[in-house]
Amino acid sequence: MSLWERLDRPGDPAHQARPALTVQRIATVAVGIADTNGLGAITMRRLAKDLGVAPMAAYRHVEGKDDVLELMVDHVYGEVKLPAATDWRTTMRALACGVRALVLEHPWLTQLPATRAVFELTPARMALAERALAALRGAGIDADTSMSIFRTVTAYVHGATSNELGLRQLMADQGWTDGAESRTGLASRMTWLLNTGRYPTFERYIREAAHKDDPQWQFDVGLDALLDGIATRISRPRRS
Repeated sequence: MSLWERLDRPGDPAHQARPALTVQRIATVAVGIADTNGLGAITMRRLAKDLGVAPMAAYRHVEGKDDVLELMVDHVYGEVKLPAATDWRTTMRALACGVRALVLEHPWLTQLPATRAVFELTPARMALAERALAALRGAGIDADTSMSIFRTVTAYVHGATSNELGLRQLMADQGWTDGAESRTGLASRMTWLLNTGRYPTFERYIREAAHKDDPQWQFDVGLDALLDGIATRISRPRRS
């Protein structure tokens, strides 16, 4: 029986009056630990300490760390808000921007195992998928294509935010405070590569690009390019 099925049972301890400890409080405290110290800091002992309860108390609600991680993922995905029913593009753009903001606020999401990060089935994540798929269905898009679009957009978001967080971590590790310091730190390697003459287009980017240090601009342009491509594809006449 899954965590969510257990929690939905009327006889489950989560439905009883336990003001000192609830699954919502467990999730909130666990997220706070991970936000501050990373995913590796989540242990049942540390969680009990921060909750101010006996080490075994949390086991009335969860069976172990895996359950806690599920609660954490569900808790933070509940923060993503989509607009009321509207066109598919507005919905997918809101989803992408909301998830990007979520991951940047909770970087530990990128530390989850790939199977959990991508395929974790929780009520909050399912609710977001339902809203997105409903918007695509409302545009007359078939079920297979709708799911492919949904997965493509979410894959773009996770890839872009993982790269952004990776750069942040590199800068923190090296003590670089901005893009200019980063480029100075990488200058010797980059200079050698460009001086080989093999990468003229990349050199043009280095010399001419105006948004190298603007991840929001980069994300928005990439997202719009993706959505433009989807719009072009779904507007084509269907073959019989």
